[in-house]
Amino acid sequence: MEPSVQVRELKKDRVNFVLENVDLSFANSLRRVMMAEIPTVAIDIVEVEMNTTVLPDEFIVHRLGMIPLNSMNCDEALRYNRDCTCSVSCRYCAIQLVLRISCNDSETLHVTSDHLEVVAQTSYEDEGDVGDELSKRSEEFGQPVGKGDPDHPPVLICKIRKGQELRVKCTAKKGIAKEHAKWSACSAVAFEYDPHNKLRHTSHWFEVDERAEWPLSENAKEEEAPKENDAFDYSAIPERFYFEVETVGSVSPQEVVLKGLRELQAKLANLILAVQSTSDMPTIEGADVQAQLGVQPPGPGWGAPAATSPNNPYASPTGGQTGTWGGGSDQWGGRGSGTSPSSNTGWNSTSPSWDSGGGGSGSGGGGGGGGAWGGASSWHI
Repeated sequence: MEPSVQVRELKKDRVNFVLENVDLSFANSLRRVMMAEIPTVAIDIVEVEMNTTVLPDEFIVHRLGMIPLNSMNCDEALRYNRDCTCSVSCRYCAIQLVLRISCNDSETLHVTSDHLEVVAQTSYEDEGDVGDELSKRSEEFGQPVGKGDPDHPPVLICKIRKGQELRVKCTAKKGIAKEHAKWSACSAVAFEYDPHNKLRHTSHWFEVDERAEWPLSENAKEEEAPKENDAFDYSAIPERFYFEVETVGSVSPQEVVLKGLRELQAKLANLILAVQSTSDMPTIEGADVQAQLGVQPPGPGWGAPAATSPNNPYASPTGGQTGTWGGGSDQWGGRGSGTSPSSNTGWNSTSPSWDSGGGGSGSGGGGGGGGAWGGASSWHI
């Protein structure tokens, strides 16, 4: 039978549907794609011009990065920064936002996402090739989700009192949640199958009464309950899956599902093409395979022990292996890039690294350059 989808409930920020006539691997692949592969827009770089609040710069920068921005039609309305021909960023691959606010009253002022303003799309001095991305953006594109909507409370950034001020410039870019959670279009994606546990994939731990301690879900109403003496079918496989998708508001739930299916289709198509191209290669064995695929035999280092001697029967590593921490040379802690935790975006994808500023000197933690103690600082989230 052909796969089918039945939408049971559709709201502004969530969708509930039933996916049938597919196997468990496909359902889980769709869940993972919707969680990590849907492109959205999020604040990626923040330049702090003035911050006299009680919160340090990195706290505020992290909060700004996690604010969901309107990303409808993000596939066609914005380029990936890595694919753009501009030198740093331009209107075709980035959205500029500013926040400038100060408190002059005795009352506490709440600084929220509603205070973020999108900079007008003017031409840049150094921008990429001209495209039609701008014409595909809505008026709300890049704006904080729910801005000006009384039914949607804004995201609180910080609280300031009289005499305090906050001024920042933000650059929002396109990305996916696989790179950083700030680009996630969904807050939760889950599915359930076999609500009556007919397949016995779940072992219920209970003390007295299994049915009383493990109540059935609402999805159990969709299927017929098994009888007491029904025979257990070891070869049965699930074919009906109950999905619940909740978004953060940057992308509509129906767009998340449709884009997830398209992305999964594209991945499978690429896999099929790769398998077909490999199957057309002549059959070769042994070292010829390594030579054709460009595989180098392992040398001394982490991947292979060093030679032993009569005085030293124990082999010890003498080199770094490409692809390991600090690998890529013939000495310990060699010159290779490998997969060490430092990168040009900070120690990891969740910690900010500052890379510019004036007055003083310093170095970003694995980041892209020296920073400054005092003065404006630029944070790469």
